[in-house]
Amino acid sequence: MKALVIVDMQNDFMPGGALGVRGADQIVPLINQISKQFPLTVATQDWHPLDHCSFATNHPGKKPGDVVQIKEIEQILWPVHCVRSTQGAELIETLDKGPIASYFYKGTDRWIDSYSAFFDNARRKSTGLSDYLKTRNVSQVYLAGVATEYCVLYSAFDAVDLGYTVFVIADLCRPINLHPDDEKKAFEAMAAKGVKIQNSTEVLASLKSK
Repeated sequence: MKALVIVDMQNDFMPGGALGVRGADQIVPLINQISKQFPLTVATQDWHPLDHCSFATNHPGKKPGDVVQIKEIEQILWPVHCVRSTQGAELIETLDKGPIASYFYKGTDRWIDSYSAFFDNARRKSTGLSDYLKTRNVSQVYLAGVATEYCVLYSAFDAVDLGYTVFVIADLCRPINLHPDDEKKAFEAMAAKGVKIQNSTEVLASLKSK
C-alpha cells in the first residue's frame, strides 16, 4: 500500500513564521488535492520543549545558523520554533486535516533534534511512524512538505533504510537554503540513495491509474 507523509506543514515554517520557509504556503492547495487520493495519509510535527537544544537562545553567545556539538552530535542552531502546544506548532489552517489518519511528533526530547519523521538524529528513539505504517502493510512512502534539505531529506533516508520504496514529490517540497545549493544537493543525495524524485502530476496520474 501507498502512504503520503506530510512533513511539518506548521505555522512557524510558513512565510512570516519563526523559521519561515519561502513559498511553503504555496504548496498547500496541491497537498490538499493529492492527499485525498492516497489510501493512507499521515502528518508529522516538530514538537519542541522551550528549552530545546536546537534553539540558539539556549546557547549564550550563539545565533541561528551557528553549529555546536551536543553530546558528540553536530547541531545547527535555529530560532525558537514549533514549541509544543503553541500556535506556531499547529498545522497551517489551510491544510485539509480530513485525509490525515494519524499525527507523529518529533524533536520532543530536549537534548536531541529530530529531522526525520521516523527517528531522532542519533536514531536512539523512534517516532512510532514505521511501526504504524508496517501494521497497515505500507510498502511505498511518498513525502511532501518542509524543509527539503532537512526533514524531508532525513525522512527519505530513513524510509529507504527501513525497506520502503520512497518517493519525494519535488514540487510539493520547499527548502530553507541556508546555502544557495542546499536544495539541489539534497535532491542529488536522495536520488543517489535510491529515492524516486517525482512531481505531483506524475504522482496523481499513477494514483488515478490504479
